[in-house]
Amino acid sequence: MAKQVTLTIDEKTVTVPAGTLVVDAAKMAGIDIPVFCYHPKMEPVGMCRMCLVEIGRPAIDRATGKPVLNEDGTPQVRFFPKLETACTNPVSEGMVVKTTTEKVQEGCKDILEFLLTSHPLDCPVCDKGGECPLQNLTLAHGPTGSRFLFDEKHHAAKHIPLGDLIYLDRERCIQCGRCIRFQSEIVGEPVLGFSERGRNTEIVTCTDPGFDSIFSGNTTDICPVGALTTANFRFGARPWELKSAASICGECPVGCNVTFNTRREVKSGGEIVIKRVMPRQNEQVNEIWICDKGRFAHHHAQDNARLGKPQVRKDGKLHSAPWKAALALAAEKLGAAKKDAVVLASGRLSNEDLFNLKQLADGLGGKALLYSGMGGGDLTTQFGVGQGTNFADMGAGTAILVVASDLYTQAPIWWLRVKQATDRGATLIVANPGETRLDKFATHVLHYAAGDETKTLAAQEITKAFAEAENAVVLFGSDGLDLNGSQSLAQSCADLLRKNGHVGKPNNGLIGVWKNANDQGARELGFRPVEKLAAALKGKTVYLVAADPADDEAKLADALKGADFVIVQEIVSTETAKMADVVLPAQAFTECEGTFTSGERRVQRFHPALPPHGESRPDHVITAQIAGQIGIDLEGGPAALVFERIAATVAGFDGLTYDKLAEVSEQWPIVGREDLYYGGTSYENTQGLGVQLAPAARRDA
Repeated sequence: MAKQVTLTIDEKTVTVPAGTLVVDAAKMAGIDIPVFCYHPKMEPVGMCRMCLVEIGRPAIDRATGKPVLNEDGTPQVRFFPKLETACTNPVSEGMVVKTTTEKVQEGCKDILEFLLTSHPLDCPVCDKGGECPLQNLTLAHGPTGSRFLFDEKHHAAKHIPLGDLIYLDRERCIQCGRCIRFQSEIVGEPVLGFSERGRNTEIVTCTDPGFDSIFSGNTTDICPVGALTTANFRFGARPWELKSAASICGECPVGCNVTFNTRREVKSGGEIVIKRVMPRQNEQVNEIWICDKGRFAHHHAQDNARLGKPQVRKDGKLHSAPWKAALALAAEKLGAAKKDAVVLASGRLSNEDLFNLKQLADGLGGKALLYSGMGGGDLTTQFGVGQGTNFADMGAGTAILVVASDLYTQAPIWWLRVKQATDRGATLIVANPGETRLDKFATHVLHYAAGDETKTLAAQEITKAFAEAENAVVLFGSDGLDLNGSQSLAQSCADLLRKNGHVGKPNNGLIGVWKNANDQGARELGFRPVEKLAAALKGKTVYLVAADPADDEAKLADALKGADFVIVQEIVSTETAKMADVVLPAQAFTECEGTFTSGERRVQRFHPALPPHGESRPDHVITAQIAGQIGIDLEGGPAALVFERIAATVAGFDGLTYDKLAEVSEQWPIVGREDLYYGGTSYENTQGLGVQLAPAARRDA
């Protein structure tokens, strides 16, 4: 346990770990010290001077090295004559901090007066209005008037595109440096910097193309004023008009915790739409960051043509049909096919959807296939990470191998967390056919020729690192590999871990860099891909859910043409849906509730953010309704009831409930409550942190 230090803040006694900064100690005691440049995820710099406080320290007798005592025996405290920054001073034993004295209040007032001399008075149109620390702190601590002339305000260019996604309003910028430090310290991509000096200081982008980073959107979250805004949200809505729904990002297997902000608007025809995606704090998954793919992809998804009514093919064309007729036809064909029925689904679906599909396939005696070209799912279930694994705990003594995967584009937050582990001393080995953005942080970089993935695992650098490491994690992908190739690679990775004793313990194991958000969940529930998918579909009654093989490969399109009957359950109109005999409109995950299992095998809940589109229904409900007409009993009620069946029948899920997934514990550095001063926005997570499954290797031990 870290050494504890006791001090007094505003006459309140506080005990905190040694090394804690005064500003954080105050926060832990429920006292807010105003800040602009400080952020608990970054190194303190004391640039803005907003956190000025009076700090007294016990006087020490230089001759004896002991505290000087007052007549009553208490330590004599001596205050520094000038105000000090709370964000750069660590606590010390017996320290006395005053945050509300007249001297401190005058200091805060002066700092705000200086900041406002050059800040435009455009709060009514500023995107940060309503969640702006500068607004809040000015109201709480600012002057009632200014001694500077309005005509002398500094004017600068507004609405400058730093890149395709981020705009800068230079007049609003207070030069706190948060955005620059985030990109340099946390991401390791110094794409922003200061230009000029004094009153002419400006934020500029240092790359071509501008703001060349997949984490750029996070700078708009941490900006304490409205200087940085996103291209898709600026002037789009006011914070107080938005409703919030907790969800999980569906763009990759990381499972980032997000919040969907929604609003009904005229330009969308009176529909309720997602206006922005914001991160929710989960220190074990994404901390308080999300990538630009997860932040902005929802706008592209909203442009796709949604399916709103069931369709049945008649006279060679698809026609709208009642749900009753469409379900009856689908049930009739699947019931008649029995063992010749094939269920093909993707990891875009929730655990509840996939469970009902697997139960239907098993009840018919047919096959449940995963639409994926990547193998190794049986091995991540057996030897994967789980129960206690957290990249934040990885540093010196940990070996991390990333093979056949470019994390930066495929799972950006894992890229960020692996990079941070190297900052703490972890040994990183990157093995890829070509260069990746992770190479510059790696201890060893191995470039291999196509087909030599498995051979590369025997390289001396890898064997030595894994033999000497206390903990070891392998992230494997399928770049340049087919199904069999990725399966062989996964097996070699599992053998490497098992040989060196890195199986079944926290911070050890195998992670698949899957394409979809819930590919791991599909594998946990028994779905497996097949090598010769076209042959598996030809001549069968095929029930496709969240899969579009006809658009991906001509051979698969031909196989579907040769299928006996095709049922497509989908959100949008796809090439496969156009070939179907029955089309069933499903709800998007933003319109219903359920769970995803991340690549780190963490089961997490998502909640509905939007009303259902048209007559669409949840996937698990549609499957249950079809099964019911065949005589197979599936749960077609709320997703929570389906999850109860999962917990009762699927190994590893036992004991889990929606209530368990909804549990929240205190998270540092932003202590489980809404926090505008630290974050610039709210990262509050009250809807659950999820639960990691135990790998089968540990359960069987």
